[in-house]
Amino acid sequence: MPEQTRQGRSGSQWSRSRWTLATATAATMVALCGAAAPSASAQAQAQTQARPVGGPARAGAVAQQPADILDAPTQVADTALGQVGYRTVGHGSPLLLINGLGTSMDDWAPSFVDALAAHHRVVVFDNAGVGGTAALPQPLTVSGMADQTSALISTLRLGRPAVLGWSMGGMIAQALAVRHPGQVSALVLAATQAGTGFALPIPAAAAAELNSPDPAVVLSVLFPPDQTAAAIAYAEGVVRYPDRYTAPAAVRSAQNLAIQQWMAGQDPAGRRTGRLRVPTLVAGGTLDQLDPAANDLLLAQGVPGARLLLFPDAGHAFLFQDTATFVPAVERFLRGSRW
Repeated sequence: MPEQTRQGRSGSQWSRSRWTLATATAATMVALCGAAAPSASAQAQAQTQARPVGGPARAGAVAQQPADILDAPTQVADTALGQVGYRTVGHGSPLLLINGLGTSMDDWAPSFVDALAAHHRVVVFDNAGVGGTAALPQPLTVSGMADQTSALISTLRLGRPAVLGWSMGGMIAQALAVRHPGQVSALVLAATQAGTGFALPIPAAAAAELNSPDPAVVLSVLFPPDQTAAAIAYAEGVVRYPDRYTAPAAVRSAQNLAIQQWMAGQDPAGRRTGRLRVPTLVAGGTLDQLDPAANDLLLAQGVPGARLLLFPDAGHAFLFQDTATFVPAVERFLRGSRW
C-alpha cells in the first residue's frame, strides 16, 4: 500500500514575474540555460584534485571531509570504464546519488545533499560524457551507464552503498542493482520509471518544456504552480556551485534515446527488476508532469517488497521541495533496509 505524506499546502498560481525574479538571481544557472561542460583546463584542474585509488576514498576510511557539498572539490577516479568525475561529503555508510537527464552533479540541491551527509558519506558524480566523466561507446544505454557506475563503486571501494537515483538516475540505479547486485545494499528510486515497457509515456508537452531554453519554463515543469518558493529556493541553491555546468547537447540527445529504449522495455536490465532482492523505496510526487504517479505504483509493484511513498502537491523535483520530509523518510528506510 502506498504511504502518502500529509502536508497541506496552499499558494497562488504561477506568477511569471516571480519566476523572472528567480531566474534573474540565477542568471548563471547554466544547467537550466543550456551551458556547456567545463573547459579542458577546468577538467585538468579537477584531475589534479583526484584522490588516489585505494587511498582515503575507501568506504569507512577516516579522512578530512569538506563541511558541505559546495566546498567539496571535484575529483576524478580512474575506473575500468574511463575517468569519472565525482565529489564526496559527509561521514558514515556510503550513499551514492545518480542524477538525471541533461544534468551534472551541480543539479543536486546543496541543502538536500548536506542533509543526507549528516549520516552518510555521500558521493555524487557525473554520468557518461558529462564534465570530467569519459564518454561511453554509442549507442548510449541505461545499462552502459550502470556499468560505468559500477566501475566507480569498485574504484572508490565503496563496497555495497545505498543508491539513490533521481529520474534517469533511477533507471540507472535499477540497472545497477540488476547487473551488479553485490554492489547495492538498498535502492531509493525517485521520480523514475520501470523499464518493462508498461510505464506511461512522458507527456510530450512536459518533455518539450523540460528542454526549453527558458529557465522559468524548466522550473515550471519541475515544481507545481503553487510551489514558487520551493522552485526559487532550488534555483538559488544550485547556482551557488562554482563554475557550474551541464551535459553537452549531444550527450543529452543520447541520454534521451537511452531513456526511450529503457521505457520501451528494450534494455534487458529493465525487464529483470522483478528478480531484484534488494530493499527498495519508490518515491514520487502526485503532481509530477514528467512521470505520472501511476508509474510510481507500477514500479513499486514490479520490485519484490518495494515500499511506495507519494508526496501530495509535489512534482518531479519533490525531493528538493520536500527535503524536510523526504530525507528523514530515507533515513528510516535505510536503517531498516537490511534483509
